[in-house]
Amino acid sequence: MRCCRRGRRRGVALSGMALGLIGLAGLLAAGASGGPVYGQTSSPIQHVVVFVQENHSFDNVLGMLCQTRRTRCDGATTGKLGRVTIKLSRARDAVPIVGHSTPDQKAAIDGGLMDRFDKVAYCGRAYRYSCYSQYQPSQIPNVSSLARSFVVADQTFSQGPYASTMQHFTLLSGGTTDGFVPDFVIGPPTGPGWGCDSGYRNWWRNAQGVISTQPLCVPAPAGSVAAAVEPPAVQKSPVPWIPTILDRLDARGLSWKLYTALAGKPDYTWASCPFFADCRYTNQNFGMVPDTQIINDAEAGASPSFSVLLPGGGVSGDTSQHNETSMIVGDNWIGAVINAIEHGPDWSSTAIFLTWDDCGCFYDHVPPPQGLGIRVPMIVISPYARPGFTDSHIASVASTIAFTEHTFGLAPLSSVDGSAYDFAGAFNFTQPPLRPIKMVNTQEPAASKSYIARHPGNPNDPT
Repeated sequence: MRCCRRGRRRGVALSGMALGLIGLAGLLAAGASGGPVYGQTSSPIQHVVVFVQENHSFDNVLGMLCQTRRTRCDGATTGKLGRVTIKLSRARDAVPIVGHSTPDQKAAIDGGLMDRFDKVAYCGRAYRYSCYSQYQPSQIPNVSSLARSFVVADQTFSQGPYASTMQHFTLLSGGTTDGFVPDFVIGPPTGPGWGCDSGYRNWWRNAQGVISTQPLCVPAPAGSVAAAVEPPAVQKSPVPWIPTILDRLDARGLSWKLYTALAGKPDYTWASCPFFADCRYTNQNFGMVPDTQIINDAEAGASPSFSVLLPGGGVSGDTSQHNETSMIVGDNWIGAVINAIEHGPDWSSTAIFLTWDDCGCFYDHVPPPQGLGIRVPMIVISPYARPGFTDSHIASVASTIAFTEHTFGLAPLSSVDGSAYDFAGAFNFTQPPLRPIKMVNTQEPAASKSYIARHPGNPNDPT
């Protein structure tokens, strides 16, 4: 572990890693079948929100902010390009296309040297090293204000060195890929999204290490209603059923929602639920609601116990901050959502984890731990978040699931979330609750509108 910086409060790095709808899968989940009983903590948190944006590394989003507050967090403003150190350029608002598949990320990591991001697709000399760039705090004012006021978890890494497909899969599975080999998606699709209803197939490795091609879908438990209605190819799949965090919540009678784009919308690819047959083909499917509904629910004091906010249309266009979208439009969306929660009746009992699913793959200087992907931004927002604090425990998306499980007394889904750090160091439940902070709305630059109009995104982009 690197030594602590002077004046900075760092954690100790640890190893390792809608509704309340009751479905058959929930009844099969551990904790409802004679397994161990996990007691709920004394935490005041009653609402957990996992807010997922797309495709940015830590240094790309927060590196400059960390450097302007030198004792605040571990960020860089220069990057290694082979043996040469270069200054990270000012990122443009319209996010450029940059490769971030598993081969791209492994090339960039270069065995931990973090010096070959120029080997990433669309980030060489011909592309002016576009992945060696970062945002100034003024370009993302809401994200910057949240980072300054609440907790920056500066050792949070993507779940593995792979693109969005498996990142969104592991978001509900607690970190496990259930044998699917990341970034080996095979098309063309015959339906929407990436999961059970898409027709996509993926490489899958069984317990003996043998690889075959299977539908990109976790089949429902044998004999269940969902198993009878899932696609025929899924019914024949050898991929084993695994529980999701939704099943655990259902088994405890706790409410949840996935705020997301629905089938028929381009951002449905990020919906997460459709990877699991016993979510897509049971009443859990109705737990997917439009992303904009989170604002109405927050204002009305109708937040569920657990929610995931995934990219969608937002209130002013694509809010994902994905390649070829506007960073400021996403920042405005972040501000609108956080503002609604902060000024709603549930703020006093809410914990929000604002993160990005993978690196993008923009430059980051911190080598990822074995098995994890490149570092991503993570901001922990709550009345009980330690103000202006840096949590430097090693974490991943599985850590948000671990926090949820520990808060509500749920059994772990796998050894991944079972051993993951749960952001305990980010909170102080005895402190006076923090007050809301001001969010702003910024006009999208005309240059971004023009660029994005000329470069429409691919609705079936698996990244």
